[in-house]
Parts: sequence; structure tokens; C-alpha cells
Amino acid sequence: MNDIMRNKLGAPKIVDRSTFQAELDALRVREKAHMREGDAIAAARRRLPMVAVDGATPLIGEHGAVTLLDAFEGRRMLIAYYFMWHAGRPAPEQCEGCTFYTSQVRELCFIHSRDVTYATFCQGPHEESARYRDFMGWEMPWYSAPRDSLGTLLVGRRVGMMHIVSYLRQGSNVFETYWTTRRGVEAMDNSYRLLDLTVYGRQERWENSPPGWPQRPKGQHNYRTDGRPIVQWPRLKAGYSDDLATGGR
Repeated sequence: MNDIMRNKLGAPKIVDRSTFQAELDALRVREKAHMREGDAIAAARRRLPMVAVDGATPLIGEHGAVTLLDAFEGRRMLIAYYFMWHAGRPAPEQCEGCTFYTSQVRELCFIHSRDVTYATFCQGPHEESARYRDFMGWEMPWYSAPRDSLGTLLVGRRVGMMHIVSYLRQGSNVFETYWTTRRGVEAMDNSYRLLDLTVYGRQERWENSPPGWPQRPKGQHNYRTDGRPIVQWPRLKAGYSDDLATGGR
């Protein structure tokens, strides 16, 4: 339990069941409107135009050189997460946000059933980043995107930033159909979405919470504790080595 939760906190007012249900019913109207708007936005996303991408763009996979087209694994669509990477740095110094979101991508069979492949495109060397993947216990396809390839794949965007990019394959032709970054990558998340259902929410400072509700102290990182990404700690406690063999440790 963290220090935030040890302190005496504010709490909602106590009411009878009928009053509680009436308030919840009123909120449900807004939730349903929000969901319908989300459906409308998703429909608009499906109707976006698309732009051609070179399917021969080189990547490095588990067995060596491959192409963007190969990363589809024969499926019609591809979702690629562009993982930030700090080359030559030890595991505790790797991107805590990318680690947090990637850790929530597990079972992919349902995505595959919709003719979609999910893959990570790491923006760093394959050997050390694949060691990190193994340390974290991730099983999704993992590729390294060389710098020149990133210039092609992320044209007009900031190389080195987290991105989700969606692609469509038509034969050997590849098209980009959507991309997002920053909070847009919360599409991969379920932890925050579940926390949003609780009384104290995410405990982030930007949340509009009543007085007395917990907030993460200024300067305390959202995704880090005790010098490393939070989601690394269970792997260490389970005995997995975080040695990336970068030669820089």
C-alpha cells in the first residue's frame, strides 16, 4: 500500500440505496451518450483515407532481416506499436510508459480472428531489445526498426516517440490507415480503464477530483517506483534476469 492510501482520505457521501441508484441512473445516461459518440468516432476512423507505405521497408526480426510486408504474417491488417528505446541503457532506464502499455497486450487470438496481426516495432537494436522482451515475458512478434526505416515509416512524426500505427495490406501493397501517439496509446490499456471505475480513479494530478481525494505527489512518476518501471518488479521477484548484455552496464 502506498503512502497516498495510508492517509485519511475523503470519500463520497453516504446515502440510501434508492438515492444511490438514482444518481447512478443519471450518470448512465451520460455514459451511454459517451459510448455512442465513441462508436461514431470509430466509424469515422474506419472511413479515413489511406496513404501508401513501402512494404519493402526493412525490419529486423528474430531470424534476421524481414520487411514491413512480412510483419503482417499473411493477415490483411497490422497494428504496430512503436516502442521507445534507449540504446545501451540498462533495463531500469528503459521507457516506463511503453513498458506499462506493452505489458497489457497479452492474448492475441481474438485480434487474429479478425485478420489482424499485432507487433512491436522497437526503435532500437534488436538483440538488446529482444532481451528486454524476454525479461518482461512478452510473446508478441518483436521487430527492430532501423533508423532509416523509421524515417520512412514515421514520416512527418517524431522518431523516438511512442506511436500506434494501423496498416492495411492489399496483395503486396501496404497502406497506412490510422496513427496516434501520447494518450492515444491508452487504447492498449485496461488498468487505467478499470481504475476509472473506482472512487479514487487513477490518482493523477490532472484528474478533476473532489477535495480530499488522493493525488500522486508532485514529482512522483506515474509509471515508476524505486528507480525502475513498476511492471518490472514482479519479473525481478520471480527471478528473471534484466541483463540486456549491452556492454554499457
